[in-house]
Amino acid sequence: MPNDVNQQIIDEFRASTGRVGGPFEAARLILLTTTGARSGAPHTTPVGYLPDGGERILVIASAGGGPKHPDWYHNLLADPHATVEDGVFTYRARAEVLTGADRDAVFARAVEADPGWAAYQAKTSRVIPVVALHQVAGGPPNATSWGAALKLVHDAFRRELALIRAEVTRSGSGLGAQLRVNCLTVCHGLHHHHRTEDAGMFTALDRQRPDLRPALDRLRWEHQRIAVLVERLQDVIGAADADPVQVRREVERLTTELEQHLAYEEEQLIPVLDAPA
Repeated sequence: MPNDVNQQIIDEFRASTGRVGGPFEAARLILLTTTGARSGAPHTTPVGYLPDGGERILVIASAGGGPKHPDWYHNLLADPHATVEDGVFTYRARAEVLTGADRDAVFARAVEADPGWAAYQAKTSRVIPVVALHQVAGGPPNATSWGAALKLVHDAFRRELALIRAEVTRSGSGLGAQLRVNCLTVCHGLHHHHRTEDAGMFTALDRQRPDLRPALDRLRWEHQRIAVLVERLQDVIGAADADPVQVRREVERLTTELEQHLAYEEEQLIPVLDAPA
């Protein structure tokens, strides 16, 4: 069973679609459910994570620098199948313990982004494990309606861009490897989301609601415009001598145009998506 503090975080996370206050307010957090190595019962733990380009996320078994690996890590060694809740989606995942140079590179990237990881490693004689979580099966957003699902996904992009803006501001004169990955991950997510809307929801609404054609045409055009901004941000991030000031400028430009797009899409489509059949 989770301890009282963890249970409070779990309850708040689920009640607030992934938002948690206090010291975790600006953290990237998931709920990780593993199968107990001894009990066989499900165990849910709040765990911080690192984005990793969209194909996987990374979790670090620091246990606050304690002498023993956390229980969730031992559970994954016994059974690498887990469930991940990120506030928007709940999905099945497969855990992969990183080793050798792969583990060391990821951990160094984490330390560069947050020296607290190095402090945890310095407190313990064990090598702190790094685990990649690969999504293997998923489902629709954790929402009560299609309109609520759209808003939930949009808010996740808003929050991630806000985190990245803060990280760029704190980055000083250099752009760390993890921050580059964070930016590329949100770029990948936006591309996938808009491509899915164009091919799925917008195509269905074209057939069902011809009166929405002007709004849908505008949204498609805005998708193309945002794709240009995403590509520009990717180019800036990809430069070996990427300038944080320029990165911040591109992130701000993308954030401004994306917010206008999301607000218009919500205004036009949520009433339609949530209308009685």
